[in-house]
Amino acid sequence: MAEPPSRGPERDLFRDTWVRYLGYANEVGEAFRSLVPAAVVWLSYGVSSSYVLADAIDKGKKARDVPGPEAGRSSRVTVAVMDTFVWQALASVAIPGFTINRLCAASLYILSTATRWPLAVRKWTTTALGLLAIPVIIHPIDRSVDFLLDSSLRKLYPSVEKPSSS
Repeated sequence: MAEPPSRGPERDLFRDTWVRYLGYANEVGEAFRSLVPAAVVWLSYGVSSSYVLADAIDKGKKARDVPGPEAGRSSRVTVAVMDTFVWQALASVAIPGFTINRLCAASLYILSTATRWPLAVRKWTTTALGLLAIPVIIHPIDRSVDFLLDSSLRKLYPSVEKPSSS
């Protein structure tokens, strides 16, 4: 029997579908920090962190299923999981969360010292600035994390092939 024709590259649930946006939940939470209870912000970090963990597990399963010698399978899986987890934790949670947090805190402070706007207007303006900053910061942070990992952790991997993380 002939094999069915290939449909091209496999679609990645965590990178090529709406699920990817779950990784941005903490940035949205940080943008709304001045308007919502702290528990909502922490919940947004829970959503983003769950996304990171699920993506790392998925990449480990995909690495396990790649045909190849059994001897290198466990290290291939470990590299895929660790690389994905570290990359996603930095690029999807830690750095963007910190960036939006500081941007919103600074804008709220500046608005409170430079304007006489009512508090509600300052808070909504800060939230809008935080939300508008998200698409601007994504690619520079992704490329910076790629550079950081290429210059450090990825030099320790047993092969010259780096897992796809972005």
